[in-house]
Amino acid sequence: MKWRKESALDLYNLVAAIFLLAAPWLSAHANPTAAIDLWISGAAIAIMSLAAIFAFSIWEEWINLFVGCWLIASSWLLGFTHTRAMHFAIAAGAVVAFMALLELWLEYEKTHLGPAASQAAAKH
Repeated sequence: MKWRKESALDLYNLVAAIFLLAAPWLSAHANPTAAIDLWISGAAIAIMSLAAIFAFSIWEEWINLFVGCWLIASSWLLGFTHTRAMHFAIAAGAVVAFMALLELWLEYEKTHLGPAASQAAAKH
């Protein structure tokens, strides 16, 4: 396994996933629908983050981006608005989506705007 600098972002997503998995216990009055949403989303993020750390593929970041966006919208779609679980979902979803977008950008920059592109821009 070769460590990539971008894997640090996957570690942050893994921490967010652990937070999501613990969130229903952090709010004693968690809505059962919210608890299931947070657990499933947390598990998906954890699996994708671990997969990205050990065997990176760009689709893992796209799935994390999707799950992050889902978390932001899920409290309205599943009906647990104005609860502590909603705040957990939005906060973790924003972190996961941001980290996934950042890693997607860094990968795009590395492959499309790598050293050759920056050297060509420096000549002009």
